[in-house]
Amino acid sequence: MKILIVTQYFWPENFKINDLAFELNKRGHSVHVLTGIPNYPSGYAFNGYKSFRSKDELFRGVKIFRTPIITRGKNSRIRLFLNYLSFVISGSFRILKLNNDYDSIFIYEPSPLTVAIPAILKSKIIKKPSMLWVTDLWPDSVTATIKSSRLVKKIIYFLLNPIVRFIYKNVDKILVTSEAFIPSIEEYGIEKKEIDYFPQWAEPMFKPLKGENKLLKKINNDSFKLMFAGNLGEAQDFPSILKTARALKSHKLIQWIILGDGRKKEWIKNKISDYGIEKCFHLFGSHPIEKMPMYYAEADAMLLTLKENEIFSKTVPAKLQTYMACGKPIIAMIDGEASKIINQSNAGLVCSSADSNQLSKNILKISNQSKDFLNEMSINSIKYYNNNFDRNMLIKKIEKIFFNLSNY
Repeated sequence: MKILIVTQYFWPENFKINDLAFELNKRGHSVHVLTGIPNYPSGYAFNGYKSFRSKDELFRGVKIFRTPIITRGKNSRIRLFLNYLSFVISGSFRILKLNNDYDSIFIYEPSPLTVAIPAILKSKIIKKPSMLWVTDLWPDSVTATIKSSRLVKKIIYFLLNPIVRFIYKNVDKILVTSEAFIPSIEEYGIEKKEIDYFPQWAEPMFKPLKGENKLLKKINNDSFKLMFAGNLGEAQDFPSILKTARALKSHKLIQWIILGDGRKKEWIKNKISDYGIEKCFHLFGSHPIEKMPMYYAEADAMLLTLKENEIFSKTVPAKLQTYMACGKPIIAMIDGEASKIINQSNAGLVCSSADSNQLSKNILKISNQSKDFLNEMSINSIKYYNNNFDRNMLIKKIEKIFFNLSNY
């Protein structure tokens, strides 16, 4: 098949769509990608790229068409809005110039949902089916992460809702990463048969490794190392994380390892200083995806958090699958679907979102357990992952969906 993927984010940015595109190409499909200039999460164009200049590349067999965009910048809502809008405009012009011989158009949506607009335009013109993979539920996730008055949030919801309805109504198939997303999408008049549950998975490099104490050698090897990996943003509820770290700072053997970057990084740095937790709370920055399993291997448990909000209770963060694929015990402060998965798998301890008091108790409890107890959680993690999120199983499933959708 010849597949056009439309995504605002792509390699060298670290998103799940990279692995899907390269694997589909490896399986014999011709894959093209329309995307923007890479700038996530730093907010500025990566080395070798310029914001207002298109650039076409061939990487691992995938043809990449990069369209000019306004980069995200740092901590600016206006700049982020312009970033989203610029991709819609430049992407719509660029997509019209691409060949018309695609069998299917695939849209990857971690946010913004508006990334689907150029794809829908192309789909209608060439009369080929489009498929949308929803990993972030709009407009709910937008209003959940902005700090504004209730009135402003209602206005934003009112303005975005017709756009969301238009997009859902004008794609031929919708995939969701959480089963809890399905009722929300049905509310827009979408029939359940047009929606499929298609969870995320972990890339092949995520597997259990033996920790060698090389990457975290500055941390006492006898300590209990709790590791967070991912975006340092509003949704991850760092106020509650830091509140917990502050409450536990007298337990000197509990060490917090934070991997990643994001809009709240400077705020987190300031709070570490304010709370006097420099000796136990460590920011290790962002690292290539290939290196992440080696970091995971040196952790005793992994931390998963999301803010207290109805929309986040429906979300399953992609890092959960990477944690489980590496066989790590999980300590979570999260509601809903992700909480259910961890409890069903017996892979860790969970408390409700924003419950920093119970998070403290869970960390103390698990840090005092024997290695056999932690090993049992590790085994449960891998077993659940293999039964529910196996990469090969899921990519075979999406190939079948592509074939059925395109009558190929």
